[in-house]
Amino acid sequence: MKKIISLIFIIFLIFLACRKESVIIKGSDTMVNLVSALVEAYIKEHPRADITVMGGGSGVGIASLINKEIKCANSSRDLKEEEKEKLKANGINYLEIPIGYDLLAIIVNEKNPIESLTIAQLKDIYQRKVKDWKEAGGLSGEISLYGRNPASGTYEFFKEIVLKGDYSPEMKQMAGTAAIVDAVSQDIGGIGYVGIGYIKDVKGIKTVKIKNEKDGKYYSPLDKENLKNYPLSRPLYHIVDRDYLLSPKGKVLKDFIKWELEKGDKIIEEVGFVPLTQLEKEKILKELSP
Repeated sequence: MKKIISLIFIIFLIFLACRKESVIIKGSDTMVNLVSALVEAYIKEHPRADITVMGGGSGVGIASLINKEIKCANSSRDLKEEEKEKLKANGINYLEIPIGYDLLAIIVNEKNPIESLTIAQLKDIYQRKVKDWKEAGGLSGEISLYGRNPASGTYEFFKEIVLKGDYSPEMKQMAGTAAIVDAVSQDIGGIGYVGIGYIKDVKGIKTVKIKNEKDGKYYSPLDKENLKNYPLSRPLYHIVDRDYLLSPKGKVLKDFIKWELEKGDKIIEEVGFVPLTQLEKEKILKELSP
């Protein structure tokens, strides 16, 4: 009888060792390609890890974290105060972990001669105070506005940093970043804002230089030598359940996050984003170490 019990126990241990641990990371559409590429590379080194990446928008991912449907949300914006309050009310002790930086590119159709804009011009364009490209220094022609929907962190970031107010109701709210790129590539009067990771090798569009009000110069998000001077940059976050992350159950997620901070720079750059500095990474890794 003891031998049978011991055999069952051994089989159980083998089952636990072979079983894959599952993690769902959900949220920002801007981050889907990036985190998917990181996960793919991580799983090649750690085949037992079972990690799924889903989009839907930063707000969708954060709502899922609040509702305890997931343990990790991707977000291309900071948490709102109301979201922080809901997390606290649901007993979720959270961490906002930056994994890199996104440069928000302003794109126009490749046939549009406009080369640069100021933040003030962008604000006027997206609030429909400027309706014709001629008013922004280009050729005569109606401006078509493309943007994201309110569930998107990109929508919120642009609204907060550029508009400091509401969008024009005439802006076409697109379901995803790729849809904005596609629409602008087919609309000679189109303008859109997209994460830089989505414009690599895309035909039919071009990026516009944006003025940095601090030094008065215009910068492109494609100029690697001056990325720190580009005015439309933002951190990209994993927002995680801290208690889960630092518990034995959270080992797969914690190991993945540590791996992407230690080994993910090349992938982050290849996908089109900007890695954290070494000091930023060391600070986060220290916090993740018990």
